[in-house]
Amino acid sequence: MSHICNSGSEKDYAAIRRTKKKERLVKIGLSTGGGDCPGLNSVIRAIVRYASATLGHEVIGIEDSFNGLLERPYKTRPLSLQQVSGILNRGGTILGTSNSGNPFKLKPGQDPRTCDKSQRVVEAYKELGLDCIIVIGGDGSQRIANQFIQLGLNIIGIPKTIDNDLLQADFTTGFETAVEVASEAIIRLQSTAESHDRIMVLEVMGRHAGHIAMHSGIAGGAHVILVPEIPFSYDAIVKKIEERRGIGHNYSVVVVAEAAHEIGKEKIYQVRPTGKKSLGGIGQAVADRLCELTGSESRITVLGHIQRGGEPCPRDRILGTLYGVKAVDMAVRGEFAKVVVMRDHKLEAVSYASITGGYREIDQNDMYLNAAEAIGVCVGR
Repeated sequence: MSHICNSGSEKDYAAIRRTKKKERLVKIGLSTGGGDCPGLNSVIRAIVRYASATLGHEVIGIEDSFNGLLERPYKTRPLSLQQVSGILNRGGTILGTSNSGNPFKLKPGQDPRTCDKSQRVVEAYKELGLDCIIVIGGDGSQRIANQFIQLGLNIIGIPKTIDNDLLQADFTTGFETAVEVASEAIIRLQSTAESHDRIMVLEVMGRHAGHIAMHSGIAGGAHVILVPEIPFSYDAIVKKIEERRGIGHNYSVVVVAEAAHEIGKEKIYQVRPTGKKSLGGIGQAVADRLCELTGSESRITVLGHIQRGGEPCPRDRILGTLYGVKAVDMAVRGEFAKVVVMRDHKLEAVSYASITGGYREIDQNDMYLNAAEAIGVCVGR
């Protein structure tokens, strides 16, 4: 068994710093944006330990994404070993985050000359004397970051999203933990489904891509996996359920991504009390319809934010560390306007333009999709 030790002090790293070639010290801003996910603190820890403790650079934490630079006074704080001690396994982010803090966003009818708040962020960046900002975020946060690059800010991106749908990146921080949580839920649903001869439906996250559903479905042994990329047919699902009944298996487990939808139908949304629409409800719709078509009792479980919270799995802790170290190297070299990605088992720096034009979806040649169908999993077609 391997053990990860969080102990260490400034003195421990002094010797390491002395062996490093003298370089110009840089002042790095660090923010987390968008929805939280497991592994964010692992990235923060790696950046601070490497940049500050090992290399002697200054790291400034920016609270609540770009909102921290919109506030007056700024919501920032210096980060050193003391602030990141013991956070490797902690869920969430010690810097806080927001998925509603777009400084460029205007309400209908607002004048961009007076309502665009982006210049407040630019002013804060300059007044704080930052050399760059490392932005840990998903597609939304990175799109905002790319807009700031156009305004002259030096930015380096680190991908995080449990959906794993960022272009160019094979794996994003938070994804593996979400898969682990969903896989365990599927396995637990197997036994109760079998005990009661029921159809158990599990709804998981996946706004644009079905990577969580596909990976967890394979790992948990789901019999049906429904993803946004493949509009499904109830005929195909019922056929699979009947085939299982024919061999004495009177239960089935279905995992469905929140953005999955029936052929010829729209995605299902729920309206919150605030009036905001969000994906959700497809799991209930599938459970109800399969009950009607098969005569079997059905039950629905929606994992929701359970997938985003809690302790990150080892792989996310490792990936977060790798991403953090790579981003610091880029900051020291002055390699800005790029995003760190894990691709083909290697860390690479790609342009912002290459990751902000869409989403990484499951394509027809996806090896996980092909493997699922090869072993008899129904994907709704």
